[in-house]
Amino acid sequence: MPEMQLDVVDDLKQPEYTGENRCEPCTVLNLVIAAVVGSVIARKSRLGGVLAVGVSIALIYLRGYLVPGTPTLTKRYLPPEVLRWFGKEPDPAVASGLGTVDSTDRPAAGRETTFDEADAVASTDTDTDTDAVADASTVDADEPDVADLETFFLDHDVLEPCADRDDLCLTDEFETAWFDEIDPLAESGVDVDAAVDAFGFDADPDEFELETRGESRALLSSAGGAGRWPSRAALIADVAASRALETWIDDWDAFDPETKGEVLNGLRMFLETCPSGGDVRMGEEVVESCCTSHEVVAVTCEETGERLFEQRLTDVDA
Repeated sequence: MPEMQLDVVDDLKQPEYTGENRCEPCTVLNLVIAAVVGSVIARKSRLGGVLAVGVSIALIYLRGYLVPGTPTLTKRYLPPEVLRWFGKEPDPAVASGLGTVDSTDRPAAGRETTFDEADAVASTDTDTDTDAVADASTVDADEPDVADLETFFLDHDVLEPCADRDDLCLTDEFETAWFDEIDPLAESGVDVDAAVDAFGFDADPDEFELETRGESRALLSSAGGAGRWPSRAALIADVAASRALETWIDDWDAFDPETKGEVLNGLRMFLETCPSGGDVRMGEEVVESCCTSHEVVAVTCEETGERLFEQRLTDVDA
């Protein structure tokens, strides 16, 4: 009998909506629904009401929700405004760089990972906190223009047409310079000082904190989030690329953190070898949470599964 009970519990469990994947606002809402249903039943039977609430709480704990089909319904029908109430900001990724998708389906370079709009610091996306950016960075009115990243990379011999396909590839010289910086960082890791220096924040590194959030990394300051990367490998790639560009581009130090983030994020997708070792692959994947799901084009390390770059497929198609 105990084994049968354990089997039933295991069958009810849904890890994709519980534990670290649990949507806390959704859980609160479902608990409120359980309380309302329990109070209605309790008007006719106090014991029935107690049992209804108990069973509801058990289901919410095991499954992450009470009403059947909740995840599918919220993903399909809830508008962005309602998702924001649940703390599920629609993906802020904005394509801003390498033009259109070429024959190899490489997406335009976006900025969905390096600087986070949701944290409202040092982001090129809309509705950002510009005061926080000004406090945390040095802004140069004479900063070079990198509105067209493709032209910028080609003009500085960072990229060139690939020899074997219709695409752009890293030049051998820059790839060598980049990995000369990646290799020692892959061994030692990246600390707060290195991250702050790479993006040129005009602030004391002691005012920042580099936080690990599962696979991702986040650079935090007293003003809010200063940067976010999908993996340790992505952070290493950006810091190493910034160091390589210091000797590659004469006026690299004139770029503010916001623009450096745009350049480095766009450049990361051209890596063909993962900073932690092994090849990288590009493909389409579905990213899901309890309330949203969307297709992305992702660049991922084959050996470790670390995500280097991600962009919503709708942004690529646009």
